[in-house]
Amino acid sequence: MSDAPHGPLQSYVDKWLAVQPQQRVALVFVDPHRHAGHIALAALEQELLAAAYGIREPQVAAVKLNWWAEELAGAAQGGGRHPLTQVLFDDARARKLPAELWLAPVRAAIAQLEAGTAADFGAQLVTAEPLHGALAALETAWWFGIDADPRRAGRVAVLAHLCHALRRLQDDTECDRLPLPMARLARFGLSRADLRSPGAARDQALRAQLGDLAEAWREAMALAGPLGMFRTLEARESMRLAKAAARAGDPLATLQRGLPGNGFGLTLAAWRAARRWRLAEG
Repeated sequence: MSDAPHGPLQSYVDKWLAVQPQQRVALVFVDPHRHAGHIALAALEQELLAAAYGIREPQVAAVKLNWWAEELAGAAQGGGRHPLTQVLFDDARARKLPAELWLAPVRAAIAQLEAGTAADFGAQLVTAEPLHGALAALETAWWFGIDADPRRAGRVAVLAHLCHALRRLQDDTECDRLPLPMARLARFGLSRADLRSPGAARDQALRAQLGDLAEAWREAMALAGPLGMFRTLEARESMRLAKAAARAGDPLATLQRGLPGNGFGLTLAAWRAARRWRLAEG
């Protein structure tokens, strides 16, 4: 976003790019002046996810998310107080979207704050769907119009989240919600304490989780609906990282290290995603 205006907005974009550095390649194909709202929406999503998953105390997270609910509810009339909502509601797209599309992700984020560890992989998908599905519905409507089908984007968003959560496996052992489901822990005889240290059982459990993610991604990509540029690249890099980690001697270290560099393949994927988006825009 080298051509984008600096200032308050830039700091939020930088936080998003710190989590998804591959999106720097996507930004080459997104005019930061003509499509500032597209970038601000991605940064808003990161703010909501950081509050939902990054704040340890549910009460503190709820306060922040309730502030966002008030901000988004009033932004259509007043333009918002936050730099992100100001950019978003300066775009005619924002005022064309129903208020519920803006509020659904915040409500879903609050509802899941005290969720515990899921019973199995299927339950993880169900638990993550309300928040990530709502974010995907908002994003899809913004990029492609209110009538666009958000199903594929929603499932891809859920899977990217579950993959990203594995990177925090060691750090989240004291949290109520673990990145691995209870059935996975039981199958490989793992306790919470076991997740903090390398071991064959932990590696096997991670590979089994990554295998379920890979199968779910294959099914997700067959669903109906478009993907925005940023979601396309997130899905691509998450799938590549999951495959690399499943083959690695130390799956967790590979997940935490991430994939090296940007590469021609990522640039080509971004160009193709941009081309599909522009064709859809007409």
